[in-house]
Amino acid sequence: MIKITEQWDEILAQEFSSPEYLTLREFLKTEYSNHTVYPSMYDIFNSMKYTSFDNLKVVLLGQDPYHNEGQAMGLSFSVPDGIQVPPSLVNMYKELYAETGIPPKNTGNLSGWAKQGVLLLNAVLTVRAHQANSHKGKGWEFFTDAIIKKISDQKEHVVFLLWGGNARSKKPLIDTNKHLVLECAHPSPLSAYNGFFGCGHFVKTNEYLIKHGIQPIDWSL
Repeated sequence: MIKITEQWDEILAQEFSSPEYLTLREFLKTEYSNHTVYPSMYDIFNSMKYTSFDNLKVVLLGQDPYHNEGQAMGLSFSVPDGIQVPPSLVNMYKELYAETGIPPKNTGNLSGWAKQGVLLLNAVLTVRAHQANSHKGKGWEFFTDAIIKKISDQKEHVVFLLWGGNARSKKPLIDTNKHLVLECAHPSPLSAYNGFFGCGHFVKTNEYLIKHGIQPIDWSL
C-alpha cells in the first residue's frame, strides 16, 4: 500500500486498490528496475505530500516530469535548488513580475507555493530519462484524473490553472459552478506569446481566493 499522508491515502484508497493502478505499479517496477526514471520513486507523490487536501487552494496542472538528471522533484514546473531554472518557469516568473512586480527568484524550487496550498500536479507522474512523455498512456492519467475529480467534487472555491492543450483537456472533470478555471497557452517558449503572457492568472487567482475568504498565495515564496 502506498503511503502519502493519512488524509490523501484515505481519499485515494479506491484508486490505489484498482486494477488500473495495480497494472501501472507493475509497469513502474519494471521501468525503475531496468531504466533511469525520474523523479526518484520516493518523490513521485511529492505534490500531495507538500499540499494537504484540507489546505488545497490552487491546482497548477503540468504534463509530465522534467526528464534530465537532477530536475524532477515530484512538483509540476519545479526544480530543486541549484538546478538551472527551466524555460517554462522563466516565463512564469516573467508573467508574475509583469502582474505583481515580484522579481524572478534565483531558484526554480516552488515548494514554497506548494506548502501554501498550490497543488503542483503533473498529469503523468514519472518519465524515463531523456524521453519526454515516455510514460504517457501507461495508466497515470486514470489516477491523476481521479485526483482532479475528487478535488472538484469534495472541495469548493479551488482555482484550477490549465495552461496548454494537455491541461485544458481536463476541464470536463471540474465543476465550474463552484470552482474557478483559468485557461491559457502553455508558458513554454514555443507558446507563451500565444496568450500566456498577459494572462493575469496570478492576480486573478488571489482575487478569487480573497473574494471567498481564503488566504491568498504569496507568490514570492
